[in-house]
Amino acid sequence: MRQTNLTGESTECLSAREELRQAEIELMRHRERVAELRRRLPLGPVVDDYVFEEGPADLRAGDEPVTTVRLSELFTRPGRDLVVYHFMYGKRQTQACPMCTMWIDGFNGIAHHVTRNVDFVIVAAADLPTLRTYARSRHWTNLRLLSAGAGTFKRDLGSEDAEGNQDSTVSVFARDGEGATRHFYSVHPRMADDIDERGIDLLSPVWHLLDLTRQGRDDWYPAVSYE
Repeated sequence: MRQTNLTGESTECLSAREELRQAEIELMRHRERVAELRRRLPLGPVVDDYVFEEGPADLRAGDEPVTTVRLSELFTRPGRDLVVYHFMYGKRQTQACPMCTMWIDGFNGIAHHVTRNVDFVIVAAADLPTLRTYARSRHWTNLRLLSAGAGTFKRDLGSEDAEGNQDSTVSVFARDGEGATRHFYSVHPRMADDIDERGIDLLSPVWHLLDLTRQGRDDWYPAVSYE
């Protein structure tokens, strides 16, 4: 199956592209198998009803009043799962992670699509004014931003160590038939000794666009830009 109608393509080029196409088809099918395994996971344990701090829904409205919200209250209606992105910012992470920043920039643009099906929040260990000040600099006006610095949520979910070092993590929670909040799934960037910072790459299209090119990712790493 030819992917283009260009003239002058050599037999060698067409053969190599067909080999690649077959590999891409198998990769897609394998991703679907992995996604099905994930969907079939049994619900995990009931978790504590963690408490977070939250400011006004309108990021431009300042940081007061500060309210508290429990994990169970982040589910906006029955039948929806809750996705939490753990932002590397706060405690020992005194500067916002540029990689997380790149991901959250993208989440801000698609949040209105995501939240049609699931509830989605950003949680950081940074205190609320610090988190919201940084969010305003990034124009994250479409996201629900929560501070968990006063509790054990990030530590319990593996996105913070005992010294307060932060890590990016994605956690998914669900409610069972009795309404209890249960852990469903978590994934970290470091999935194995030989996988460093690649475990949640599917969250960002940046890597996949770069992988389409001859140079690939090379040693590219995001930097925080305010342009």
